[in-house]
Amino acid sequence: MVDGHNGPILELKGVSKHFGAVKALVNVDFEVRAGEVMALVGDNGAGKSTLVKGIAGIYPYDEGEIIFEGRPVSIHGPADTADLGIEIVYQDLALADNLDVVANMFLGREEIRVPFRLNESVMEKRTRETLHSLSVTTLRSVRQAVAGLSGGQRQAVAVAKAVMWNSKVVILDEPTAALGVAQTRQVLDLVTRLADRGLAVVIISHNLHDIFEVAHRITVLRLGQRVALYEAAQSNQQEVVEAITAGTIETVPGMAK
Repeated sequence: MVDGHNGPILELKGVSKHFGAVKALVNVDFEVRAGEVMALVGDNGAGKSTLVKGIAGIYPYDEGEIIFEGRPVSIHGPADTADLGIEIVYQDLALADNLDVVANMFLGREEIRVPFRLNESVMEKRTRETLHSLSVTTLRSVRQAVAGLSGGQRQAVAVAKAVMWNSKVVILDEPTAALGVAQTRQVLDLVTRLADRGLAVVIISHNLHDIFEVAHRITVLRLGQRVALYEAAQSNQQEVVEAITAGTIETVPGMAK
């Protein structure tokens, strides 16, 4: 589901990031709309991680503008990102293996009953409701430890945790890496359901087959610059690979104009 009537919910205009003499991003434009899956692709070193870490407030951009829901915003740290309703699910998932699913979903945001006791019943109910709303049916119990979950189940818990907090944009970093065929299918179905619920979804992946399964549009970065933006339905893997490996860049990194 793509809401074509609205503009982008998140838009980056001309963002750049330098680390000393290294230009990690150069004048990059990027956007994602509500109800859309936008893929972000590029080779290692293309600037994908730097772009996301700028959105996350980990490496604030040196130049450019961030526009959220049509207004300019400043992101100085991860708290600003969360306040806007942007959640990022990193490749390591940041789950605590020794805790159960409920405890992971509420980690750092626990429901407290006076005096200083966790409101376990409310937390468990919200966890069940969130997983049910995303059609996550493979978990035996929300009280099982995360350490015992499969890769696909862990990814589902991490995504559910991200969307439980009224998020509007969810960024997924390599969500199908190291998963088997069946687990990959579960995660891709979950990505589609997020967009169907009206969320803006950004998926970063090296797996172009997965990208073409779920993405509406594809942004290609090369050497820190955006070299292509495709409608997935009107493109193909060969075209995207050519952009990743040989897309035309405006400036050669490290060289003066």
